[in-house]
Amino acid sequence: MIRSRPYRVLHVIDSLDLGGAQVVLENLIQHGDRNHFEFEAAAMHGRGVYWDRLSALGVPLHSLSFHHKVPLYVPRLAWLCLTRRYDVVHTHLLAANVIAKPVATFCGVRVRINHDHCNDKLADPRKWTLPADRITNRLSTHVIAVSESTRKFLVEQEGVPPARVTTIHNGIDLEVYRPRTEQRAAAREKFGLPANAFVVAGIGRLTFQKNFPLFLEIAAEITRSHASAVFVLAGTGEDDAALRAQAAQLGLGERLRFLGYVGDMPALWPALDCLLLTSRYEGLPITILEAMACGVPIVASNLDGMREILRDGENALLVPPGESAPFVAGVRTLIDQPALATRLADAALATVRAGYSAQAMTRSVEAIYLRYLEGEKR
Repeated sequence: MIRSRPYRVLHVIDSLDLGGAQVVLENLIQHGDRNHFEFEAAAMHGRGVYWDRLSALGVPLHSLSFHHKVPLYVPRLAWLCLTRRYDVVHTHLLAANVIAKPVATFCGVRVRINHDHCNDKLADPRKWTLPADRITNRLSTHVIAVSESTRKFLVEQEGVPPARVTTIHNGIDLEVYRPRTEQRAAAREKFGLPANAFVVAGIGRLTFQKNFPLFLEIAAEITRSHASAVFVLAGTGEDDAALRAQAAQLGLGERLRFLGYVGDMPALWPALDCLLLTSRYEGLPITILEAMACGVPIVASNLDGMREILRDGENALLVPPGESAPFVAGVRTLIDQPALATRLADAALATVRAGYSAQAMTRSVEAIYLRYLEGEKR
């Protein structure tokens, strides 16, 4: 059958603030097949740093409410679904799953996809999140998990039928994220970093999940013993003020730089010598993939999602989460053994190039759309 128009896809996400899910959304739109699909995106509330990035891709954007506590998103999303007649509504993050998906179902949207970016519901102190996610996932035509551990969580903890969950690993644009050692000096000058320092970065939302207080404890310990070490934090979030106060209390001074939101991450990576990821829980972080693609060695929490792509001693150093001593030892190892750091980075680069491109991720997602749009029964 020849269609008169492409399928209409609406991505709905909690917000367009900083986060890995927002990067995934950007990649799905940027690398989407415009011959078969028309894309739009809606934030449940506000705009955020990714609004302009998505707007530059030439897709219609919608902010459904000016604040998350004002539920204008319900009638506004219903109006969009009824007037735009979307073929697919693809939800990202918790609020979109538990609010937007029931609205899309009520409005008769044929295909409802939930993209589960992290099995974090057990760690969420709010008791309602797991049952709410479990119930609304019953309305999903299909669920995409970013890691096998997330897929296992969905099947075993949330009761999603195995046939309705597919693991699609996150991907990045490997043409954009690649080693650029020739830009090291310029990158350090741009971000005000010492030319000869060993620069350790923490990258991501400044929230409980990322455990940046532990990052600062590690920074304090390392800077006492290694005069060349400098730490940077790239990101924004609700913990910003508390982290700045902690850094002052630890006496980190110029040995720690708060970079805030970095809109041009490819420009920052050449300045870095190590990615330090202290997270309490993760799915498959975009930051990990970017570091691997840019040739930056990694010291990270030994978490289930991470173990699907990182192997301790082969392409990264993985340590038990939650305690500073193993992380300190890992960073010291990279500082003191540059040959090992290079070997780990080279192996990580080969890993990410072998199967984690944004283009491959996007084609896999679109194949799920077409499975339900073109014949397979739900």
